[in-house]
Amino acid sequence: MKILRIPIGSLAGWLASSLAAFGQGAPVAPPAAPRPNIVVILSDDMGYSDPGCYGGEISTPNLDRLAAGGLRYTQFYNTGRCCPTRASLLTGLYAHQAGIGQMTNDLGQPGYRGDLSRNAVTLAEVLKPAGYRTYMAGKWHVTVQLKPDGDKSNWPLQRGFDRFYGTIIGAGSFFDPWTLTRGNQAITPDNDPDYQPARYYYTDAISDHAVKFVNEHAAGAGAEPFFLYVAYTAPHWPLHAPEEDIAKYRGKYDAGYEAIRKARFERMRKLGVIGDVGLSPAPEAWEDIPVERRAWEARCMEVYAAMVDNMDRGIGRLVKALEANGQFDNTLILYLHDNGGCAENNGRGPRKNPAEGIEPMAKDALQTEMDPRRTRQGHPVLSGPGVMPGPATTYIAYGRNWANVSNTPFRDYKARNHEGGIATPLIAHWPKGIRARNELRHEPGHLIDLMATCVDLGHAAYPKESGGREIQPLEGRSLAPGFAGDRDAERLLIWEHYGNAAIRQGKWKLVRLHGKASGGVAGDGWELYDIEKDRSELHDLARVHPDKAAELAELWTRHAHRTMVFPRPGSGKD
Repeated sequence: MKILRIPIGSLAGWLASSLAAFGQGAPVAPPAAPRPNIVVILSDDMGYSDPGCYGGEISTPNLDRLAAGGLRYTQFYNTGRCCPTRASLLTGLYAHQAGIGQMTNDLGQPGYRGDLSRNAVTLAEVLKPAGYRTYMAGKWHVTVQLKPDGDKSNWPLQRGFDRFYGTIIGAGSFFDPWTLTRGNQAITPDNDPDYQPARYYYTDAISDHAVKFVNEHAAGAGAEPFFLYVAYTAPHWPLHAPEEDIAKYRGKYDAGYEAIRKARFERMRKLGVIGDVGLSPAPEAWEDIPVERRAWEARCMEVYAAMVDNMDRGIGRLVKALEANGQFDNTLILYLHDNGGCAENNGRGPRKNPAEGIEPMAKDALQTEMDPRRTRQGHPVLSGPGVMPGPATTYIAYGRNWANVSNTPFRDYKARNHEGGIATPLIAHWPKGIRARNELRHEPGHLIDLMATCVDLGHAAYPKESGGREIQPLEGRSLAPGFAGDRDAERLLIWEHYGNAAIRQGKWKLVRLHGKASGGVAGDGWELYDIEKDRSELHDLARVHPDKAAELAELWTRHAHRTMVFPRPGSGKD
């Protein structure tokens, strides 16, 4: 495979970073401590400004503690959508190279098979031969095969993980998750012999299993390092949370969208996680919401906040377990989001033909629906305004207006490549390896960098072939050299998802929405922004700098071909 190489800054800086950045598999620099344990924590459908340490009003003391004891990255990126992000995070490749350019359905072209590519290796598959034990709790969502009696070759245990508890698909009830699995065995909350809490709630179950894996590792294999991937579904729809968690936020959002967003914006500026940028336009004003609907709208955000709060408390329990086992100081913890806030309207209208009566499910009956018509206890599941979200009997998303608040101050949402869709916090905490405390890093980075970082710090060998198949070279670069200070920002990164596309090189970003007609100088609806001055993407400079727009459009096309965006499904060609 021919790899297009483009210098990223000065020659000296490029030489120092290119080994890791383009798949040579050699450490960039010797680690500052013995090989660390590595914990990657991923939240689901959560906006850049939601954590307290990035400006949010939601209580996240455990994330805040990790940020205060380490680093916060202000220009880190995901792919803008759940399963492509997971494919990219796991493999160190762009999502299309990993086989999941859209969702987990097979569209026939190499970049769109909906199944994790066998020409890619996972973090677990790379770290395991280096002596790491490998564990996962949470959402997998990188395979087309969901059936418990089908092909499991792309399930976690077959892709390098020693132990797995979680879900194979991307969403579902938090009280009765679809595709709930232990190892390779489909289970239900009722028939699982290994986990019977007083009340089943999936976020708690993920946290509890992450703690269990850490404790059991310490007891049985403490001399060996471990890799733990914790992939929460919180706060992805449906809005489900224990009532006592929701009560903590009762009345918190009665002032409406603008008041919350403005307060976040001011805190973000003071924290330094955004620069001198503008606030993108809001889609709708609180005063335009009918008075009788406002309590429902506020309740949606109350439940969303409760979901984040519960996840943060679970992260706190994980930290306590690491501390109790003497592992905390030499554990690299990386926390980030899979995409920006979600504007999808699932459950925001009344359910058509709702179930009637009570028909409980049998103990061994597997949940087979992402959006179940009934709870396990048999009660109908309802949606729409007036149905207050939170319990298992509801299925509702928080909608575009609150997603806009989550993405403060940026434009757009999940599945798009404006900053609101792809900007993520990244918290890095490692007492023995990161000397900095409560510092910001402004260098651009991407999910593809996590594999290079793990290869670097784990003294692992990134393979050229595996199982008789050629493995694609790494795309990312190790974050480790930047733990001591910001590096050159002259980085080239690309995105594409359902025709939404972007490229960033240095301060310039070219971005487009699928289907947007422009007649602009670069064609195909491209917009050009100076991210250093206008990260909120309010001032399109495509007509001011047509040569730069055309240059970046051509560069995007070259890299899109290289990274398997092309051929597109249904085309057989470009």
